[in-house]
Amino acid sequence: MLASILSPMVLAFLLGIIASRVKSDLKFPDSLYQSLTIYLLIAIGMKGGYKLSLATFEEVWQPALVAIGLCCTIPLWTYVLMRKVGKFDVPNAAALAAHYGSVSAVTFSAALAFHENLSIPFEGFMPSMLAMMEIPAILIGISLARINTPPTESNPQIPIKEVARELFAGKSSLLLLGFLLIGFSVGKTGWEQVAPLFDLPFKGVLTLFLLEAGLVAGRKLSDLKKGGLFLIGFGIIFPIVHAIIGIYLGSLAGLSLGGATILGVLASSASYIAAPAACRVALPEANPSYYLTSALAITFPFNIMFGLPLYHEIAKLIITQ
Repeated sequence: MLASILSPMVLAFLLGIIASRVKSDLKFPDSLYQSLTIYLLIAIGMKGGYKLSLATFEEVWQPALVAIGLCCTIPLWTYVLMRKVGKFDVPNAAALAAHYGSVSAVTFSAALAFHENLSIPFEGFMPSMLAMMEIPAILIGISLARINTPPTESNPQIPIKEVARELFAGKSSLLLLGFLLIGFSVGKTGWEQVAPLFDLPFKGVLTLFLLEAGLVAGRKLSDLKKGGLFLIGFGIIFPIVHAIIGIYLGSLAGLSLGGATILGVLASSASYIAAPAACRVALPEANPSYYLTSALAITFPFNIMFGLPLYHEIAKLIITQ
């Protein structure tokens, strides 16, 4: 765990939280934040596509089936829990289900860096799992709200196909899927042409992004009281549960220790780029203080600072048995 906390990426994230809490004037220009986001999505997609081109169908199909299964089932039980135990209304329960069923590209990036720092091998096609898991849960969460909330004149429902179009056209999905296909198409030769830009600088750019993420998370800490103790507990306990499920199923699907851990990280993460954008459009009545605070101020910091080494230790226990 100490190796994870002492990494430049995590320390930069902590510095961002501290800077925010002491009301520092440190602030990233919006254009720089957007540029860092675009870089990370392109780098993940491009390298993942290249690695996917080297894998066989036999290696990929079982992990892919598990990944799709996870992102389709997690929002279902999350919605039920939020309604029955958390006592959230339909829009907020559906929004939380969409966020926790989807995945965080930045948490995934941190997981890659964690494994590379410790020289733990993992399957190169794991970015394709990220791409597969991002959108289905958001559509399921929004559909749950549609099924349980009849439309009214004051609150007409946006067609689900329009929501899907917005999701696939959004920068997160478009860049990740697009460059996954580009990397797959160009293979090793094409990847080597851009590797100096998208490989070696990756951890440095991730460090900058996590500094900004720390600033945002630090500001969101003030909203924790709005979510209550239930949401705080959920934002920590359920990611651990989801990670255990993901690791176990990943190991059954033939993934290595590193690959199973990364799949567990994906299952444990919560989206704070694609899902908020979709929920603002399709679920405007949902309270952003709930889903943004839970995803960004609770689950994201927990996963970055403590979850990664914890999930690695859990994976070692599961896979060595």
